Amino acid sequence: MMENNQQRVYLWSRFTLREAVLLCFCATLIILTRAGLRLHLHLPGHVMFFTMFFFLLARGFVPKVGAATLVGLITSLASILLGMGAGGAMVLVKFLLPALVVELAGFVAPAFVTSMIACAVVGVLASLVRAMANTGVEWLLGMDEEIMLKKAMIAALLNGAWGGMGALAVPSIIRRLRVNGLIE
Repeated sequence: MMENNQQRVYLWSRFTLREAVLLCFCATLIILTRAGLRLHLHLPGHVMFFTMFFFLLARGFVPKVGAATLVGLITSLASILLGMGAGGAMVLVKFLLPALVVELAGFVAPAFVTSMIACAVVGVLASLVRAMANTGVEWLLGMDEEIMLKKAMIAALLNGAWGGMGALAVPSIIRRLRVNGLIE
């Protein structure tokens, strides 16, 4: 008897149902970690630990163009709907810019999610982009330049550090899942 191995493509004519569910799972976990683990560490950027972890994990689960962007879009829309950001539409930028950095890295080096160094570099860069987006908003609001620059340097340093640390766990998870045949 012949088997039908053809999978239906649903979302954006690019992702199968299984892939879309995995991506939505990653976006949901970003939201849950932001809501459930509201750590008051008084350190800028600590939210980037889980954000970068799940963006990179999504890219590793579904190595297709648009995977991280879809996770960023779902996360930002859910954040807006749940009132988790004071920036309104700026929340879209805060999640989509790091997702686009992950997409760019996936376009340049498709297998980067299996390298610890590459994941750390992408995690740091994506987190820096998010920190610079926040600084751009402060500049548009007319914040004093001296205060803004000092805050931007601290935020960039800590965002990058947290994002890089969150990214370091991804390669070992992706390798283990591939070895066990759970992802391709």
